[in-house]
Amino acid sequence: MLQYLNRCSQGRGAWLLMALTAFVLEMVALYFQHVMLLKPCVMCIYERCALFGIMGAGLVGAIAPATWLRYGAMVIWIYSAWEGIRLAWEHTMIQLHPSPFATCDFAARFPSWLPLDKWLPSVFVATGDCAERSWTLFTLSMPQWLVGVFGFFMLIAVLVVIAQFIKTKRRDLFGR
Repeated sequence: MLQYLNRCSQGRGAWLLMALTAFVLEMVALYFQHVMLLKPCVMCIYERCALFGIMGAGLVGAIAPATWLRYGAMVIWIYSAWEGIRLAWEHTMIQLHPSPFATCDFAARFPSWLPLDKWLPSVFVATGDCAERSWTLFTLSMPQWLVGVFGFFMLIAVLVVIAQFIKTKRRDLFGR
């Protein structure tokens, strides 16, 4: 399996699949916001940014997967997945244990050189409350699902990194 993951990491298909998966999840989030009229909170916006990081990692890896650039993509991937897990877990704890002392900010804080909330307000402006559970599926709220989604991205990322230390066997027509 590790040899297979090593071969996949050196081709564009797997990287593009990862970017497409993150893009689909972003489109689902925008569907929830603009069609179902659910209000995203600050933590939701930050979790979206982590998904954009995973999508960016997939695109960076797809540029030149057989070169050193894939290692940079893996770093972006792991960082984004880790931050996604951390944010989704914190968001879950705010929802499960609401407290007037543990709340989220009123607006997302982006760096002055990257004011995403000014550039794309329909995607990056928070209008909801972090403690509100406005959507559930099988009794799990959206941040609880995102803990699993980001955990899956992290698991695959760790396996792909481990696979980089496995030599791939080249097979010819006769299996040598």
